[in-house]
Amino acid sequence: METREALIPVAGDGLPADLVIPDDPVGMVLFAHGSGSSRKSPRNTAVARVLHERALATVLVDLLTEAEDRVDARTAELRFDIGMLADRLAAIVDWMAGQPEVGPLPTGLFGASTGAAAALVAAAARPDRVGAVVSRGGRPDLACAALQRVQAPTLLLVGGLDEQVITLNEEALVKLGEVAELRVVPGATHLFEEPGTLEQVADQAATWFELHLPR
Repeated sequence: METREALIPVAGDGLPADLVIPDDPVGMVLFAHGSGSSRKSPRNTAVARVLHERALATVLVDLLTEAEDRVDARTAELRFDIGMLADRLAAIVDWMAGQPEVGPLPTGLFGASTGAAAALVAAAARPDRVGAVVSRGGRPDLACAALQRVQAPTLLLVGGLDEQVITLNEEALVKLGEVAELRVVPGATHLFEEPGTLEQVADQAATWFELHLPR
C-alpha cells in the first residue's frame, strides 16, 4: 500500500491532500469533509481505512487554503459556499485523472454533512468521471438544482436519530430520482458516534462503491 502527501494545484497555492493507494486498486474515492472539519477528520479516516481493505484508493483533501481556513474559523461562511467547494472538488477530479497512479481508476465521491452537497454538485458537473456518490449525514438539499442533474448512483446514509436530516434527505431523494437510495442507520445520531454505527457506514459505503464504480 502506497501512502503519500500531495499538494493539489487548485486554489492558488494548492490544497494539501493525503493519498492512499492499495495494491491493485479497483477504484478511487475522493472525500469531501463537512463544515468545520478537515482531511484529518477521524470519522472520514476511519471510513477510508475500510475502503483500503476493499482495494479502494482514497484521497482526503483540505478544501480550504490555510488563509481561508483562518477566515472561516471566524466567520463560518466559506464552509457553506457549496458552489466554490464543488468547483474545487471538480478540479481535483480533473487533476486525479491526469495522475498515472490513479488516473485510470473509476472515481467515487464520499461527502459528509455540507461536503455531501458539494460532492453532488461536483458529480453533476463531471458525469463522465464520477461513477458513484455516498453521503454520510449529508445535506444534499444544499445542492439545490444540481440534484436533478446527478447521474451517478448515490447512497444517502443518515442516522436514525437525526430526524431533521432524515427529512432533508427524503426531500432530496425525490429530486435525485432513480439514481439514489436512502438508508437509515438505526440508533445513530448526526456524527455516528454510537458504537458500531460508523462501521455500518463504512461497510455500506465500500459495498456501494464496489457495486457501482464502473470496471
